[in-house]
Amino acid sequence: MRKHPVIFGIFLLICVGCVFFALVYVLGSAREDKPSFALNNKVGVVKIEGFIGDAHDVVEQLNQFAKDDNVKAIILRIDSPGGGVAPSQEIHSAIVDVKKNKKVVASMGAIAASGGYMIACAADKIVANPGTVTGSISAIMHFANAEELLKKVGLKSSVVKSGKFKDIGSPVREMTSEEKELLQELVDDIYDQFLDMVAQSRNIPKKNLENIADGRVFTGRQAFKLGLVDYLGDMGYAVTLAGEMSGIKGKPEVLYPKKKGSKFWDYIFREMFTALDEHMRGKIGQFNGFMYLSPIIK
Repeated sequence: MRKHPVIFGIFLLICVGCVFFALVYVLGSAREDKPSFALNNKVGVVKIEGFIGDAHDVVEQLNQFAKDDNVKAIILRIDSPGGGVAPSQEIHSAIVDVKKNKKVVASMGAIAASGGYMIACAADKIVANPGTVTGSISAIMHFANAEELLKKVGLKSSVVKSGKFKDIGSPVREMTSEEKELLQELVDDIYDQFLDMVAQSRNIPKKNLENIADGRVFTGRQAFKLGLVDYLGDMGYAVTLAGEMSGIKGKPEVLYPKKKGSKFWDYIFREMFTALDEHMRGKIGQFNGFMYLSPIIK
């Protein structure tokens, strides 16, 4: 071996690489989102966290698990106060499609309200912690009026528009009664769509639902009594339930989505730095448009 230093060097690099990979894998085994190498009886977990501003990543993850024959059921781990109307509806629709072939269980974390609750309703069963904040079945649209502030600093606004409603919601003037009526009609229609989804998925008469669907929030235990969730339990219970519903014998193996285009070194560094990344998630930020959003934000 010493007579062939190149071969010896390659052999040494392979050994070091194997030891390094084994060490990273062992350390990663302690994480709940460790990669899995088993070939069947898996339960896929899709996380829905924070403000719902875009549906692309969640829908992509759902489709990834839907195409994986080794994934027998999917868990939606929801920790969100809601968000945009369209993204919430897109995720809801994607779950309904996936549910045609695989069981889906929603597991609620600290908060799963408004748009977060809408998404949960698409699942076959909903599991909430007793202290989960949920509900807030409602729709809202925010507008700011800075007219008085602009007057104080001596700023004026000039608008040229093609129609009387083109600058509806402008922050530089008071909204007219006609504009308020128009927007109220839009909000009412979006709210009615939300009611239809919940009434159908939870098998609750729409008239009965209207009595509690006024934006109020509930604890998980209150929601259970009202029929808004199916079980009280934690993430572990949701995994067990998903396994039983999909016919998995024994304890299901939990699988998290792979990142698109993931390679060996991507995995190595992701395992090392994911803990740091989890503390740097984006906050709600600015979002314009109609929202299914709870007044209680994490």
